Amino acid sequence: MLKRLLSTALLLTLTAAIAHAAARVPQVPVSGTALATFFASQGQTIDVNNQQLDLQTMDLSSTPAFEAHVFGTDLGATFGGYNTALAVPPLYIIVPGAATTGWFSSTSFRTSPTRVVVNLFDASDALQGSTTYLSGPPDPSTFGFYAQSAGGVFYTQDVRNAGGTARILAYNGTGSRTGWTWFACETGAGPGGDFADFIALVNLSLAPVPVSHTDWGTLKRRFR
Repeated sequence: MLKRLLSTALLLTLTAAIAHAAARVPQVPVSGTALATFFASQGQTIDVNNQQLDLQTMDLSSTPAFEAHVFGTDLGATFGGYNTALAVPPLYIIVPGAATTGWFSSTSFRTSPTRVVVNLFDASDALQGSTTYLSGPPDPSTFGFYAQSAGGVFYTQDVRNAGGTARILAYNGTGSRTGWTWFACETGAGPGGDFADFIALVNLSLAPVPVSHTDWGTLKRRFR
């Protein structure tokens, strides 16, 4: 019941201002059929090679809260967020690797003080814990997501990944998932891959922040 109430409240807040992000340029080749098969199993109509979104950095200033679910074969992975404007950002865990099938989180931005609050629920909608993150500080206007597994930490910002390669691809949800966003993560050695190792579904209407194409050295110098 709590899960349904959360979803309904979020959708009522966000539906009036659904914004579709620009397309990623260029689109990233996705190997094999695993990701397309996964989306089809979820009732999604998504062209994985031609409908990727440019969501390396996101402005969530108008988003009071969001819900996140995780899927995939790398279920020991952690899904979280970070402040993309920082050279060495603290990581905010949204769904921990210990979460099992059906678990989900509700994440909200708060002020006075500025913070991110994450509530974790199990498949029966029972609260399993609440965590508050203050360091950074969190900034909803420059927000990104990451996935962390045994292979390392992978970011929505390509520049933070080894070789500046894409490791997380974003797609608009379709059908019953309209207004949600899929984040498909490649946690293998890379570059490239099937991007079906770890997948997060986030209840958001996302607007991208314009990306300044740079290298990692330039990014580090900006924040010395």
